[in-house]
Amino acid sequence: MENTTLQEMVIAKAQKWLSDSYDEETRAEVKRMLESEDKTELIESFYRDLEFGTGGLRGIMGVGSNRMNIYTVGAATQGLSNYLKKEFADLKQIKVVIGHDCRNNSRKFAEISADIFSANGIKVYLFESLRPTPEMSYTIRKLGCQSGIILTASHNPKEYNGYKAYWDDGAQVITPHDKNIIGEVNKIRSAADINFKGNRALIEIIGEKIDREFINDLTKISLSPESIARHKDMKIVYTPIHGTGVKIIPEALKAFGFENIIHVPEQDVVSGDFPTVVSPNPEEPAALAMAVQKAAETGADLVMASDPDADRVGAAVRNNNNEFVLLNGNQTALIFFYYLITRHKELNKFTGNEYIVKTIVTTELIKTIADKNKVKMFDVYTGFKWIAAVMKENEGKKTYIGGGEESYGFLWEDFVRDKDAVSACALLAEIAAWAADKGLTIYQLLQQIYVEYGFSKEQGISVVKKGKSGAEEIEAMMNNFRKNPVKEIAGSRVTNIKDYSKLTNFFIEEGETQSMDMPTTSNVLQYFTEDNTKVSIRPSGTEPKIKFYIEVHSKVKSIDELEAADEAATEKIKAVRASLGI
Repeated sequence: MENTTLQEMVIAKAQKWLSDSYDEETRAEVKRMLESEDKTELIESFYRDLEFGTGGLRGIMGVGSNRMNIYTVGAATQGLSNYLKKEFADLKQIKVVIGHDCRNNSRKFAEISADIFSANGIKVYLFESLRPTPEMSYTIRKLGCQSGIILTASHNPKEYNGYKAYWDDGAQVITPHDKNIIGEVNKIRSAADINFKGNRALIEIIGEKIDREFINDLTKISLSPESIARHKDMKIVYTPIHGTGVKIIPEALKAFGFENIIHVPEQDVVSGDFPTVVSPNPEEPAALAMAVQKAAETGADLVMASDPDADRVGAAVRNNNNEFVLLNGNQTALIFFYYLITRHKELNKFTGNEYIVKTIVTTELIKTIADKNKVKMFDVYTGFKWIAAVMKENEGKKTYIGGGEESYGFLWEDFVRDKDAVSACALLAEIAAWAADKGLTIYQLLQQIYVEYGFSKEQGISVVKKGKSGAEEIEAMMNNFRKNPVKEIAGSRVTNIKDYSKLTNFFIEEGETQSMDMPTTSNVLQYFTEDNTKVSIRPSGTEPKIKFYIEVHSKVKSIDELEAADEAATEKIKAVRASLGI
C-alpha cells in the first residue's frame, strides 16, 4: 500500500512538469519516465525535493524535483531572492555574488541564477568564468554584498552538481536563514512562480581585478617570507584536477615567492567530465597519481591537488625512504595548526587571546596541541559553515589562527569564511620552506609532532546506500546504534557516549548525563573508550552514505617507535571495525 501511495504521489508531482511553464526538452523527458513500465527512475527523480544539507543543495543532474536542473536551481534562486528582499527591505540595493566551478551545466546554472536575481531587482556580480569557492566568499565581504551563491558539487562524481548559498558574512547560510530560505523555496510550486526574465543592467561581470586583490590580501598573512626566499626554487607539483584552481593557485604560489611550480598538463584541462580520474576527490590516491608520477619524474618534493571548486587540498610528500606518501586530512590539519601556533610563538605574536577551530570528527591531537600552548580551541559540527559561525561570533573579540577539518579543508585567513585550497596550498608550501630551514622535510616535521604530542591514527569508512531505500537503511542503522549502544570497542570499555541529536553526553560508569552546548542538534553519535579511542558515526549531509570516523591513540618516546606504533594502530582499527560490524 505504501509503495502504491508513493507512486501515486510521484506521478501527480511529475505530471505538473508537463505544463507549458517547463521547456519542451524537460516535458519530453518527464513523459518518457511516466510512460515507462519501470517507475524506479521516476520515483528517484521526484520522490522528494532537494534540500540544503551541510553543503547546500546537491544532487544528480537531470529532470525532476530531486535532480539538479534549471528549475530546481531556479526555485532555489527565486526563494533566496524572496527571502533577501524580506531580510534587507531597508536597503536601496541588495547585492549578490555568483561563482561556479568546472562542472557540466555550472555556467548555465550560474547565468540563469543571475537572470533570476536581476529580475527580482537584485544587483549581481557574476564571475566571468570559473572561480574557487573561497574567492566567491571573499568577494561577498569585499564588495559588501548581502548574499552569494556558487554552483558546484565539490568533489562529487561528474553526474552531480550543487548550489551553495552564502550570507553577508561570506559564510554558508546557517539557522535561521537556511530554514527560512527553504521555507521560501517550498512556496515555489511550479516554474511559473520563477521570474527567469533577467535585467542585464543589474548584472556586472567581474574577474581579474578581484583575483589580484584576493591574492594580494593572501600574501599579507605570510609568516615566513624569509624562508620562502631561501627556498624559492623548491620544486612543487600542483594539479587542479580539471577544476577552478588551474589559474589562481599557481599565481598565488608565485605571489608568495615560489618560482618552480610544475604542472600536470593533462589535468590543467578544464572539464566537467574529469577525463583523467574516476573521481576528482583529493582524498583518493588515484586522483593524485598523475601528479605523484610527475613529481617522481622531476625530482619534486611536494605534491598538491585541489578539488574542482578549489576549497580542499590533498598532498603527497617524500618519506624517509624517499618514497611518496599521501597525507590524510587529519595529518595536514595537524601540520597546519602546529606550524601556525609554533610560528606565532616564534614571532612573539601571541597575546593570549588567540583561538583555533576544528570539527568534532577531526583528530583530538589538535586539542592536545592547543591546550599545551594555551590556545583556545572550539569544536564544531561537520561543515565549514560552523567554523565560520565561530569566526563571526568572535570577530573583534579574539584573534583567529586557523580552522580545519579532517575532510581536507582548512582556512588560514580570516577575511574568507569557507575552506580555502588557494591559501592552504600557499600555507603548505610555506611550511615546507620553513621546515627546510630547520633541516626537516614535511614528513619529518609530522614525525616530530607525533613524538612531542602523541601518536594518532585515523580512518574514515563510508558505507554507501543509494536512493530512497538507502536513506531508510541509514536511518535504521543510526536508530540501532542509539537503541543498542556499543559497550566495548576493540577490547576497551566505552566510557561515554555523545549524542548530538539530543545534545547529551552520557557517562556510563557514573550513570550521569551532561548537556552539551551546541548551536543546534545534529544526527551524530560518538563513542569514547578507556584507551582514548574515538568513534564518530553520522550520515553524510551531501552524499548517500553513512560515515564512520575511527581514531586511535598511543604514546611514543622517539621517532624510532613510530613504525611499530603505526602497525599497532592499524591492527587496532581493524578490531574497532569488527566491533562495529563494518
